[in-house]
Amino acid sequence: MTEATLLISSKNYSSWSLRGFLLAKISGITFKEERVSPDDPRAKEELLMRTSSILVPCLLHGDISIWDTIAIAEYLNEKFPEVGMLPRDPHARARCRSISGEMHSGFAALRSSLPMNLRFRKPGFTVWSSAQADIDRITSIWRDCLSTWKGPFLFGRMPTIADCMYAPVVTRFQSYDVNVGPLCQEYCNTILSWSPMKEWISEAKEEPQEIIELDLDF
Repeated sequence: MTEATLLISSKNYSSWSLRGFLLAKISGITFKEERVSPDDPRAKEELLMRTSSILVPCLLHGDISIWDTIAIAEYLNEKFPEVGMLPRDPHARARCRSISGEMHSGFAALRSSLPMNLRFRKPGFTVWSSAQADIDRITSIWRDCLSTWKGPFLFGRMPTIADCMYAPVVTRFQSYDVNVGPLCQEYCNTILSWSPMKEWISEAKEEPQEIIELDLDF
């Protein structure tokens, strides 16, 4: 099968690039990465979290170009149905699609108040009430899935599209010292110890600082 190219932006700041990378990893597709320059003004907007997706991630596969994260997930699931990117059980599959879509289109307060920055640590960070409402919703989703499908991932033993969608949230919770309770913290630990995540984070730490750090001390 033709090797794919995944267009990404900064590994330190770009949560959507991370999602695309994880989706490609769990699908098993052979791919190479190509970075979109953060000097591109549209890419910089994505890095500064003003929108969910502009240029990246974008999966190029043969003569096909897929630039929306959910579209990438559905494309890869269709190409590699045997992998189980979506759960096989209809109930679990419907829930996986629902919570993935919710992550894709929602949680604006969390995005703006707690942007992804893998080099950042802020013990005792004060979370605003609007962002806390998003955190409460996310942890409720996690607890429900982990209790129903018994972990360690949201839908059981293997990672799915939903885990790829929520993985950047785990890094935000770590960066901003968010207390999520024992069950959700165990899930966070699972995501942070997941080998594609460790690979991404390691490379993010080696990445040169190419945009001005956001002032996060509100």
